[in-house]
Amino acid sequence: MSALAKRAGRSVDMTQGSVVGHLVRFAVPLLLGNLFQQLYNTVDLWVVGKFVSNEAYSAVGAVTPIITMLIGFFMGLASGAGVVISQYYGAKKYNQVRQTVHTSIVMTLALGAVLSVAGILIIPYMLKLMNTAPEAVPEATTYLTIYFAGAMGLLLYNMGSGILRAVGDSKRPFYFLVVSALLNIALDLLFVIGFGMKVEGVAYATILSQGVSAALILLVLARSNEDCVRLRWQELRVDRRILRQIIRIGVPSALQMAITSFSNVFVQSYINYFGLDCMSGWTTYSKLDQFIILPVQSLGLAATTFVGQNLGTDQVERAKRGTRDAFLLSVGITVVISSAAIALAPQLVAFFNDKPEVVAYGSLFLRYMCPCYVLICVNQVYSGSLRGAGISQPPTYIMLASFVVFRQIYLYIMANFVSNTILPIAMGYPAGWLVCSVLTLIYYSHVDLAGKRVVDDPTSMPEKV
Repeated sequence: MSALAKRAGRSVDMTQGSVVGHLVRFAVPLLLGNLFQQLYNTVDLWVVGKFVSNEAYSAVGAVTPIITMLIGFFMGLASGAGVVISQYYGAKKYNQVRQTVHTSIVMTLALGAVLSVAGILIIPYMLKLMNTAPEAVPEATTYLTIYFAGAMGLLLYNMGSGILRAVGDSKRPFYFLVVSALLNIALDLLFVIGFGMKVEGVAYATILSQGVSAALILLVLARSNEDCVRLRWQELRVDRRILRQIIRIGVPSALQMAITSFSNVFVQSYINYFGLDCMSGWTTYSKLDQFIILPVQSLGLAATTFVGQNLGTDQVERAKRGTRDAFLLSVGITVVISSAAIALAPQLVAFFNDKPEVVAYGSLFLRYMCPCYVLICVNQVYSGSLRGAGISQPPTYIMLASFVVFRQIYLYIMANFVSNTILPIAMGYPAGWLVCSVLTLIYYSHVDLAGKRVVDDPTSMPEKV
């Protein structure tokens, strides 16, 4: 480990040492952190499913595509900042790391304000576009309005944790998520059971908990012992050159996430056509889906940081080896988790909503979708690797072609000309995964990672910290 990493005691130099060891040590805290982050909406769903109503349960679950559409755009920009930081950090260009940190925080504050206003304004139009059941509209509107009004906490936490992860520190973001997730659980129960609140109770619990996680991550950045990532409020300004780098890397990913999520709004409209019980079954499946893919998502992010740091020091073969090892790890873990989900499908669905019709729909989705999850390992890990190399546009185009264009064509043809029944409609998801995985592998096998970096002149002398 580098002298800097030893002094900091938190950041990790991935340019030397065990490849698998680095991937696992980085991904596990990230996995646990994402697990606790998923608890926000999961606990919301469980509480409204058990203590409010089936309409409220469907409403909270059905709004997920709207939230991920707007939040996803920001997260794409945040990933661009992470790539820039990881490559500068790997090249030991610490002054540029510091400039990127402050530029990223300013960008977050500005976009957070825009996101809150835009999110609230589009709520009625998006609910109508999704063919949301009339009985679920009031609860969905209430939940989304409160959620977007308090979205700044989520954005600041994710940007701050992305900064720490880019320099190899995935542990402290996890610790803060544990605190905020436990707080969210307590507030959910207090507001809904104790105070008799309904959907608004779980929404307030969520934004308050996210605000706590944001405050903790900003405090760590402000007090960091590592000079290059320390947040100095008086230095909050935008470096235009670095902002252009973040935009160049992040905007394609941001557009991909936003457009894909917008496409999922249309998918949700196809699901909503089959009624409230089907909506609830799909809501439960979607929540379990997010847990199943957490390991591969974490390994994909680990591959992004690993590749970024190693290409920053021209270690191309080591970067490729990290990608391959991350993929093999993700496949093994995904097979085990998917098999367990298939075997326990009815029990898992009933944990959230034990209405027989909902359990039947949710179990159907799990049993047919889970065998296809290995396809996600390809596009998550190899796309993450390409983004770590600063190659963000081709993976974005591939995902848009697969998850938006192909999937919408598939759904339209299936619903109108083949079989407008729920299972063929639902299989539009794995069909898109297959197309994306094939195209991603073809592109990755032909790309030359040598010389693919964001940083300027990475072979220059390191700057003093």
